[in-house]
Amino acid sequence: MIQRRRRIGFRTEGKAFLQHEGLLKLKDVTCPWQEFLKAKCLMHSEVSLVLERRLEQLRQTTDDPSSQVSQVFERSLQYVKQFSRYKNPDAVKQVRDVLSRNGLGEFELCVIGNLCPETVEEAKAMVPSLKTKGRACDDERIEKMLNDLAMIRKFE
Repeated sequence: MIQRRRRIGFRTEGKAFLQHEGLLKLKDVTCPWQEFLKAKCLMHSEVSLVLERRLEQLRQTTDDPSSQVSQVFERSLQYVKQFSRYKNPDAVKQVRDVLSRNGLGEFELCVIGNLCPETVEEAKAMVPSLKTKGRACDDERIEKMLNDLAMIRKFE
């Protein structure tokens, strides 16, 4: 007879916690992606601006007209341009300012900045952590934040 073991794992700050049959064990693990834990998330609009700037630099430094950028670079740029909600660099900066001013984490900021929910209910469905009790984000504050984003999109 084969016994199945139940293991649930999660990582925090380079340590892996394993839950096995109700016991919590701490095991040191070096996470190869640890540098990404401190990384800043970027919205599609920000990635688009970075890639466009890099493309300009590549074109200026290369005198050879036959040299091309990689297909991955071109497709990545095409993707972020297609899904970018904000094209103007000033609007992108305003969006980040509005969202970070409201105490959102990097991931939350990028989800809301990329998906642009129109209602508080949509925002909470997209970012469930907004529903957490004890957070500074009440419904009125989220509504004001979404209205500010709508104004930025309208006047862009």
